[in-house]
Amino acid sequence: MSESTEQAAKMDPASLYREDVFTDRRIGAIKRLTPVTPEGEPDDSRDIIYSGETQIMLGDQPLPINFELEAASLGEAAEKFADAAQKSAEETLQRLQEMRRDMASSIVVPGQEGMGGAGGPGGMGGPGGGKIRMP
Repeated sequence: MSESTEQAAKMDPASLYREDVFTDRRIGAIKRLTPVTPEGEPDDSRDIIYSGETQIMLGDQPLPINFELEAASLGEAAEKFADAAQKSAEETLQRLQEMRRDMASSIVVPGQEGMGGAGGPGGMGGPGGGKIRMP
């Protein structure tokens, strides 16, 4: 492992959380992150964090949606789940539309790396490089 990879993978013992997952087995899951000490005991000096997880379908593919839930209890997190999931899904779809617009307005040069290697075998440019193609 390189030195930079080692540093990136190093965990901070003062920032540990225990993760509990709650689900209704239908719409999604709520994660409760309880702060703990390096010994695994509850750390009352930090707040519990709640986050939600669900998915939306894009065509026939599921897209995971993760979002934070501002809540003081599990029950409150469950009550806020639907609104937070809706808002997060809308923001995600908006970002996807912006990415599509950006990609559609960019010039694709065959042989250029990125976005599936346009120009390579099976890429958008196909054989015979040097021509500029618009998506």
